[in-house]
Amino acid sequence: MKFQVFDFNNNVTGELDCSDDVFNVESRPDVVARVVNWQLAKRRSGSHNVKSKSDVHGTTKKFVRQKGSGGARHGSKKAAQFRGGGIIFGPVIRDHGYSLPKKIRKLGMKIILSNKAQTGNLIVLDSFNSELNKTKDFLNCFGRLKSALFVDVDKNDQFFRVLRNVDGFDFIPQIGANVYDIIRKEKLVLSSGAIKALEGRLL
Repeated sequence: MKFQVFDFNNNVTGELDCSDDVFNVESRPDVVARVVNWQLAKRRSGSHNVKSKSDVHGTTKKFVRQKGSGGARHGSKKAAQFRGGGIIFGPVIRDHGYSLPKKIRKLGMKIILSNKAQTGNLIVLDSFNSELNKTKDFLNCFGRLKSALFVDVDKNDQFFRVLRNVDGFDFIPQIGANVYDIIRKEKLVLSSGAIKALEGRLL
């Protein structure tokens, strides 16, 4: 698949030939869903917790006689049926993450990149190292876009500072490019170096 390469003035500066094995893969919504669910599960902190019967403060003295009261046989105020008692089968601190085969994770990235390319939502820039030093300059170039994810080869602090205050836009280095972040934005804007690095990473 061939991509036209643009500069910040929307002028075509060249053309990139990329592998169809990465940017022209058949759509598989089930695979994308699996990868997104895996990512979201790994992001969960798992810090939810409740106190069980052994954790709450309360007396273990038998507060009603065993027989003759006409009621149930209670031996602890910490039981779940009493006010302030422990919680039964409540959430505990745990890791929600699970393993997903690397082939599936790679396929998910290929599918979402192919989808962006086939729908015309993938833009290739020659470089992010430009004269864009202010948010106003950034908006003059990209203000017409509703939302976009910018991906460069490495961390680019200057470019990130320019767009970080603009709602709907984000920047990550290519090593951090992932299905969930890409799918959340309408446009995917790659530098020419980043698109080649992604291609090498996924082949």
